[in-house]
Amino acid sequence: MNEHTLSTEHDHSGSVFKPLYVTRVAVTGGDSGHARATGRARSADGALALELRLPEELGGDNPGPNPEQLFAAGYAACFQGALSLLARQHLLDPGAITVEATVTFGRDPADGGYQLRADLVVTWPGVDRATATPLLAQATALCPYAKMARHGIPATIALAG
Repeated sequence: MNEHTLSTEHDHSGSVFKPLYVTRVAVTGGDSGHARATGRARSADGALALELRLPEELGGDNPGPNPEQLFAAGYAACFQGALSLLARQHLLDPGAITVEATVTFGRDPADGGYQLRADLVVTWPGVDRATATPLLAQATALCPYAKMARHGIPATIALAG
């Protein structure tokens, strides 16, 4: 096995968090008068470089990607990857798996601030519900985006300098 290949059997040891990949993305510029991210997002390695836009539903007039779309893409991709890994382990073809994420931005009734909600729908042609259901549960436990959606993540916020 390639030392860089992810595997639930081989990349876990010990009881402390073990970083396997780190990325950095900076967002600069944009209009902050509406409490929504616009501007430019760029990853440290340059692989991601895009303009963020305010959705029309929130008063934007220029279509383009927004933070909720980026989160939905990440969540769907991560879950699809976890489910594909499990499918291969069970000798099932993961090629037909589609994961659609719906992310909703709205008001948090607890404090009047903002809140996200996320829903995933998995389409897996050729695999019956009895076979797919336990694998979806396992993928939910394996996918770090699903863990984050259920339990939050350790996070810090600090002022630079």
